[in-house]
Amino acid sequence: MQGKVMPESSAQAPVYVGVDVCKDRLDVYVHPAGRRLQVANTGDGLKALKRALGRLTAGLVVLEATGKYHRRAQRTLSQAGYAVAVVNPLRARLFAESAGALAKTDGVDAKMLAIMGAALDPEARPAAPQAVEELAELVRARSAALTDRTALANRLSASQTAFLKAEIKRRISAADRHIARLEAEIARRIAADAGLARRYAILLSIPGVGPVAASALLADLAELGAITGKAATSLAGLAPWPDDSGDKTGPRHIRGGRSAPRRALYMAALSAARYNPDLTRFYKRLREAGKKPKVALVAVMRKLIVLANTLLKEDRLWTPHRP
Repeated sequence: MQGKVMPESSAQAPVYVGVDVCKDRLDVYVHPAGRRLQVANTGDGLKALKRALGRLTAGLVVLEATGKYHRRAQRTLSQAGYAVAVVNPLRARLFAESAGALAKTDGVDAKMLAIMGAALDPEARPAAPQAVEELAELVRARSAALTDRTALANRLSASQTAFLKAEIKRRISAADRHIARLEAEIARRIAADAGLARRYAILLSIPGVGPVAASALLADLAELGAITGKAATSLAGLAPWPDDSGDKTGPRHIRGGRSAPRRALYMAALSAARYNPDLTRFYKRLREAGKKPKVALVAVMRKLIVLANTLLKEDRLWTPHRP
């Protein structure tokens, strides 16, 4: 570990800790003490970080989402009893620039994350269980494989050379086998975990929600059932945000949120608008009121995510009439 160890006198007041994460190390800044340290992004490095933070009363630890490299730090610090918030890198960068920090280095980023924690108090959430993280990795791999297969199919339809067509067909066959193995492993992992299996069954009971959408919601919206309906729509990027100023009332638009579950909900909404009796009537009513097809479909997506959140919270399967 590099940097100075914080004196015990700093332990009297809560502090905010910003952690800039990269593959090999963690740059840490403690606000308002102004202390910096650097540890390896390993188990031993995190032990050293916990020893340093053990001298302090940490009000909040703020990490930047980095795909997979922040996960061990988030889980380790959460299990040690710290409140840990993981923030969107774009949001953190915009905050830094609004504060006048135009330079971007690991040390500057760590400092601005700590100041952001003190100023905005982002919501702290515990790390997802290991089983959910591994499931999410498999679900994303399946999504990427499906995208690759679609690209190959498009190339096949545009190709004219017999040799090239044969090569692409072989790659498509290999992609199909790869996707089938991924789907089998996803199903196996869900069935092996009683909690995941129950949540999966609840999601599948909703007309319009199939295995792909259900597994995407399990993996990328693990908070469902523990949050409000409004929070669920916001996390999925389906909340209609206002655009008003003075006498102007602008149209509402959805933005932000998590793209993977939103894509899955879009396909589920297409099915639900046809086969879910309640949502079919809801969709038709919006269309008859003059709403554009995609606006009506996004409204169906919101209904689906709120319904899924409610059913998971109440731990019950969907029924045509609420008990």
